[in-house]
Amino acid sequence: MADEELHENDSKDQKDWQKETASADAKATESTDTDTNAAADEDETYGVDMDKVQAVLNATADKASLTPQMQRMMNRQAENTKRVEETIKGTKSNPRWFVPVFCAFMIIGLIWCVVYYLSPSGAWPIPNIGAWNLAIGFALIMIGFLMTMGWR
Repeated sequence: MADEELHENDSKDQKDWQKETASADAKATESTDTDTNAAADEDETYGVDMDKVQAVLNATADKASLTPQMQRMMNRQAENTKRVEETIKGTKSNPRWFVPVFCAFMIIGLIWCVVYYLSPSGAWPIPNIGAWNLAIGFALIMIGFLMTMGWR
């Protein structure tokens, strides 16, 4: 019985899936075209040219020819720039020799410890002090490490 019902349907009654997908693709293409037109219309609706906005943000626009809203935006941008410049001026930096000195301390301390371990019976770098060579090496490394905490 089910077979008879299936075969009774004409091919005319069945949906044409290709036509539906083709029409859906055409509608999607039309909608993307209208979206781009809508974006252009939106710029026209607000009456703001993107070149003017860019000029305001770069502080190159003539203030007399701007709307009050654009003038407020330009003033806000100038205040933000001024605040950042003041923050940068307030920071202190280390002298140029600071980083090489703390790196040198750490490297010399490491080399000191390696030389002690590789020397026969711990005779180098300073003979007759034994394991105190390790203390000297680690002290040099710690001096370099503590200097890194003061780095700005």
